[in-house]
Amino acid sequence: MNPASSRQRLLELVRRHGWNATAFQTVGAGYTYFFHGDACVAYVDTGYAWVAAGAPIAATEALGDVAESFAHAARAAGKRCCFFATEERFQKAVSGEFESFAVGEQPVWDPHEWLTTLAARPSLREQLRRARAKGVTVRETRDDDLAQGPTRNALNRVAARWMATHHMAPMGFLVSVGPFGTLADRTCFVAEIDDEICGFASVISVPARAGWFIEHLIRDPSAPNGTSELLVDAVMRWANDAGYRWLTLGLAPLAGNVSGILRLLRRVASPLYDFDGLRAYKAKLNPKEWLVIYLTYPVSQSPAISLIDALSAFTRGGFLRFGIRSLLRGPTFALRALATLLVPWTIVLAAAPTYPWFFGTHIKWAWVIFNVLLSFGLFRVVRRPRTPLITALAIAVTFDAALTLLEAMLWNVRHTRGVLDTLIVAVACAAPALAAVILWGARYRIVGASESAVAK
Repeated sequence: MNPASSRQRLLELVRRHGWNATAFQTVGAGYTYFFHGDACVAYVDTGYAWVAAGAPIAATEALGDVAESFAHAARAAGKRCCFFATEERFQKAVSGEFESFAVGEQPVWDPHEWLTTLAARPSLREQLRRARAKGVTVRETRDDDLAQGPTRNALNRVAARWMATHHMAPMGFLVSVGPFGTLADRTCFVAEIDDEICGFASVISVPARAGWFIEHLIRDPSAPNGTSELLVDAVMRWANDAGYRWLTLGLAPLAGNVSGILRLLRRVASPLYDFDGLRAYKAKLNPKEWLVIYLTYPVSQSPAISLIDALSAFTRGGFLRFGIRSLLRGPTFALRALATLLVPWTIVLAAAPTYPWFFGTHIKWAWVIFNVLLSFGLFRVVRRPRTPLITALAIAVTFDAALTLLEAMLWNVRHTRGVLDTLIVAVACAAPALAAVILWGARYRIVGASESAVAK
C-alpha cells in the first residue's frame, strides 16, 4: 500500500476509533503504519525499536489482540517495541502481556465549565485583560488559509521564532512543531495585533471522546503577556458553543507520581526543559482532572531499555546528535560551564612559562587579561542575559578563536614538542571555537527572550 493510501486508511480508522489524544497526530508525515484488521498502530522505527504513538487505533475490545500482533511483528523484524502515551484503558486491555509505568499527566477540561473557572480565577481574568488591552484579538482560521498563503507563512515564522528561544533542540515524534501536518479534522485559532499574527493554537479532533486536543499553543516571543491564555479562552468558548465536553492541552511530561529515576531525570534535565513550569501553567487553567499517561512495553522487555527506546523516538537522529544540537543553542548551563572552566584555564595561563607557548611575555599577559574580562562577562550574562553583552562576547570569542589558531600556526607548531604539547595546543584552539559557536547560539536565543521581555 502506498503512503497516500495508508494515510487515508488510517484517517478513516481515526475518525471511528480515535480515542487517544495523539490519534490525529499520526495522520501526518513521519510515521509507519501497522495495520491489523480494522485497526492500526502508528509508530516510528528508531533502528532498534518500534515506538508506537499512543495505544492502537482500534475498538476497545480489539486493543489487546492488536498490541500482541504488533509486538510479534516487531520481534520478527528483530526490533523491540513499546507504546508511548497510553492510558488506563489500554493498560487493562493488555494486562498480563504488557507492563506500564507513568511518564506524566494529561490535564482535561470540560469547556462547559470554563466560564465558571474564569469567575473563580481573578489572575486568569487579569491575563486576558492585559492581552486585550495590548490590542490582541483572536480569530479562527479557514482551511484554505492554512493550506497556503500569508497566514500559513506567518504561522511558520511564529513557530520558528518560538522554537529559537528554547534551550533544547527541536524534537520530533509527538512533539514536533508544525500546525500543518494535515488539515483533516483540525482547526486553528490565531492571535493578532494590528493584523500581525503573534500566536496560534492548533486544535485537533479526538473523535471517540467527542473532544479536542490543543496540540500546539505557541506565542511569538514579542507577544504580550496573556496571549496564550486568550487563545485558550477562545478555544474553550468555541468548544462550549459547539457542545463539546472534553478538551486537553496534552501531556505534562514527568509530572505527577512518576518513579524515582524519572524524578531524577526531571531535575537533571531542568536546565534544558522546564517540566515544573509547564505543569504549573496547565494547572493554573484549573483542569477538571489529571489523567495519568503511561509507557507500555512487553513483560519480557526491560523498563529501562523501553524508556530509552521511547526517548530516542523524540531525539531525531540519536542522543549524541540531539545533545550536540542542544549544546550549540547556548543553554544557560553551558554558558555557566564556560565561565567556570575559564577560571582554572586562566590560572594555568598565568602560571605557564612564556616559552614555548607565547611570542612574548606581553602576549601572554594580554591573553590572561582577556580571559579575566571574558569570564566576568560570561558570569554576568548567566545572571542577567542581555543582547548587547552576549553579542560583544560572541564577537570577542570569535576573534579569540581566530587569533589562537593563527598563533598556533605561526608559533606553537614550530616550538612545541611531543604529544602532550600538541594536545594542549589542540585544546587551546578547539575550546574558543566551540565557545564561539555556543555564544552565537545563546545570542540567537537571548535575542528572542529579550524581545519578549520588552513586549511585556
